[in-house]
Amino acid sequence: MATTIIQPGKIEPLARKAPWLRLPERETLFARREKRCNALANGHPLEKYLLFMARVARAQQDALNAYGKVALPEADQLRLSRRQGMPPLAMQSWRRDASWHEALRMIIEMVRDAAEPAAADSLARLLAGGGLAFESMADGLLAGDYAGMDLAAAPLVGAALQVYWVHMATSLDREAFAVSAAPTLCPVCASPPLASIVHNGGIENGQRYLHCSLCASEWHMVRVKCSNCQSTKDIAYHGIEGDSGAVKAETCDECQIYLKIMSMDRDPNIEPTVDDLATLPLDILMDQAGFIRSSFSFFLIPAEEVPA
Repeated sequence: MATTIIQPGKIEPLARKAPWLRLPERETLFARREKRCNALANGHPLEKYLLFMARVARAQQDALNAYGKVALPEADQLRLSRRQGMPPLAMQSWRRDASWHEALRMIIEMVRDAAEPAAADSLARLLAGGGLAFESMADGLLAGDYAGMDLAAAPLVGAALQVYWVHMATSLDREAFAVSAAPTLCPVCASPPLASIVHNGGIENGQRYLHCSLCASEWHMVRVKCSNCQSTKDIAYHGIEGDSGAVKAETCDECQIYLKIMSMDRDPNIEPTVDDLATLPLDILMDQAGFIRSSFSFFLIPAEEVPA
């Protein structure tokens, strides 16, 4: 009797399909960020800020490790969100638990000795303002409204919000979420992406994911497709001559935006938040070319206003 031999690749793609959603790795997320900051800082034009951000990342990991139980969506809420394709932890509608205030205080206390005097004064004023000041700044940051905001303290508020949302996202499992009705926003928290990542190795090899700027979750999006308007026409890639090519700007002529795309096959140590900061010259190049940055970062603010 003849035996049919199934060739490699015929069944494996079905049995080993890459996940559509990657939740952050709670135990290592911010520790990896700290390590990457330290690795890239030496001799970098933003060396001082990268070293400060390493301290922030260490404080974020400690704050995340110390987090207790917080309110999460009820089962009925999760079912409704899945049915409607809505992120259940949407950043502008989710009622924040005041526990994130303690995370903010912890982060500030762990890093304030590394801040310049003017920035340290800003952090002292923020602490003196207490919960009302924390919530006011959080509202502004999440809405993209910086009017009247003390930007020297803003990155640390953003850092504490990241810890809070990562804690919530990782307290649920992937089955709690569904593909979003707005595929260009995070299906966990409805935040815009920070960058896109092309993974290497395993079932995710060559797969592109958008990386959330708030909760660090990643959701799949096919390559050569605009992460803003979803056009597949006139997509181009731009980089800095002479660098590794691991980070490029993906531009769309249809909507005139760009998003950084980071390739782990060229550098397996890429950490989106840090590599976004470290490739600021690419942002300057894209601005000069007339493209608008579509991504968001709590930490990419003018150098004269950073708390370091």
